[in-house]
Amino acid sequence: MAADQHFDVLIIGAGLSGIGAAWRLGKQRPHDTYAILEARDAIGGTWDLFRYPGVRSDSDMYTLSYPFRPWREPESMAAGDKIRRYIQETADEAGITAKIRFGTRVTSAEWSSADARWTVHTSGGDVLTCAFLYGCAGYYNYAEGYQPDFPGLTDFTGSIVHPQFWPDDLDYRGKLVVVIGSGATAVTLVPAMAAEAAHVTMLQRSPTYVTPLPNRDLVADVARRILPPKAANRVARAKNILVTQGFYQLAKHRPKLVRRALRAVAVHFLKNPGYVDEHFKPRYDPWDQRLCVIPSADLYRSIAGGRASVVTDHIDTFVPGGIRLRSGTTLDADIVVSATGLSLLPVGGIRLSVDGEPVDVGKSASYRGLMLGGVPNFAYCIGYVNASWTLRADLSHRYLLKLLGHMERHGYVSATPTAPGGTGRPLLDLSSGYVQRALDAFPHQGDRDPWLVRQNYLRDVLTTPRADVTRDMEFTRRPASVRSPEVVS
Repeated sequence: MAADQHFDVLIIGAGLSGIGAAWRLGKQRPHDTYAILEARDAIGGTWDLFRYPGVRSDSDMYTLSYPFRPWREPESMAAGDKIRRYIQETADEAGITAKIRFGTRVTSAEWSSADARWTVHTSGGDVLTCAFLYGCAGYYNYAEGYQPDFPGLTDFTGSIVHPQFWPDDLDYRGKLVVVIGSGATAVTLVPAMAAEAAHVTMLQRSPTYVTPLPNRDLVADVARRILPPKAANRVARAKNILVTQGFYQLAKHRPKLVRRALRAVAVHFLKNPGYVDEHFKPRYDPWDQRLCVIPSADLYRSIAGGRASVVTDHIDTFVPGGIRLRSGTTLDADIVVSATGLSLLPVGGIRLSVDGEPVDVGKSASYRGLMLGGVPNFAYCIGYVNASWTLRADLSHRYLLKLLGHMERHGYVSATPTAPGGTGRPLLDLSSGYVQRALDAFPHQGDRDPWLVRQNYLRDVLTTPRADVTRDMEFTRRPASVRSPEVVS
């Protein structure tokens, strides 16, 4: 049975972004009513979805964690279950969990200018309304991952799995495993599985840049011994932001220097320059695609110890006992893990419409990287491609609260970015396959502020809190036809 209920703000998604948004909203606007609509049955989002061996952050936890709740675990690169627990504890402590509606997948949302509200429909038949809709569901398609149509796949007699849907009962102890792919998931899986498998082979079409980082942050450890937790966290956070942003800028401006440095590190661990040049020397420049972090050089150590290996080749066809490559070599396999990438889905796949007109997200302009041109009272949250997701997500939450405060002070009921003509630059500026496959589905950015999205946290942290919320924004006051809806706390 449908339930008609109204909120000041509806947040879609109870992952890292959604819980962070709810915390900010509850602290800074305690008079606002809100609910979180979560399609899954648990808190955590991505960190609840992915359960493959070794799943962990590829960003340090001092920047991936919330600025308002210090990371207290010893690891800088944390396992997925610890991140999930951290998000859950944050929600519990702030009273957010009680406001989450689990198993509630949003399918569509319609804006009515006459009523100055969104009407939100769910797969279960519920109908809710809100003054402002905030999509915090990230951009991964939770229902399906990317799976190429490999020739001969039905001939393979072993097991084939996708990391996004890892079977709880998969036993790989003593088995020959082939992991197809070379991205963040693959470089995580290989050393994790190599600890128990007979051997793990990472099969890649072309090399990817990887960079080892220590699993313990020495600066954070020292700061914790002499400073209170929040101060220590700020020190580690500031250091890591400066290091990662500095490295990114160096890679973009001096790519040959960074290439040589990454190669030297790989040779240091693998002791074989020829092997490094064959399997760890990409054709593209560093940060044209996201770098893969390997904590404590675990991938290199697994290879050097003989428990894992890398093969750079193309698949000719699957055969009953493994994979035949174009070179003619056959890789024997009991289990094949298809770590071939993710599918992206803008704004959680929700169908949006404004006054009866469907919104084509792929043809929309992105306003400050968090709203859509021509779409009132709607925001979406995405993170950086070159730094921790939470850094940008938290800036988005703070900007949104500033906008809501401005609307409240002036008696406005809607705020609509007035989209200019733009250059059509992609919102996600990476050459990675999973990004390129979905470019047309995502909004584009323009060629000037506030339609230009810069991947620069150091700039954004200074400018976003001071941003003019009225720039290229059209506001309306409450229409006389609006009736006061029932408010549910």
